[in-house]
Amino acid sequence: MINALMWVLRLLVAGILLQTLFFKFTGAAESVYIFRTLGIEPWGRIASGVVELIAAALILWPQTTGLGAIIALGVISGAIVSHLTKLGIEVQGDGGLLFYLALVVFAGSALLAWVHRKGIPVIGVWFA
Repeated sequence: MINALMWVLRLLVAGILLQTLFFKFTGAAESVYIFRTLGIEPWGRIASGVVELIAAALILWPQTTGLGAIIALGVISGAIVSHLTKLGIEVQGDGGLLFYLALVVFAGSALLAWVHRKGIPVIGVWFA
């Protein structure tokens, strides 16, 4: 039962990360607006997309779930801070959807990192 729930959580977090890639990599207007507002368009958009792709792939691979979750926590923390400082909760009339999805990714990644903490390179040995 727990294993099935962890897979659902992996799929949820990775799914959210992966679905945003289309918008980042194709230069969708909302994505360009966000990164232009942050002053890091286009490189910040592309780089964050690459990091999110790596994080999602690592989360889906059982042996590297903890590492992927830590990477996802890092990138999504940047997104949350950006919303709270420059973008606002609501971006271009999205009703806060991007912000709330970021919170889901943060919470899901934190839980995955905790559950898989022993498998995280370098720091995992502290939890053995």
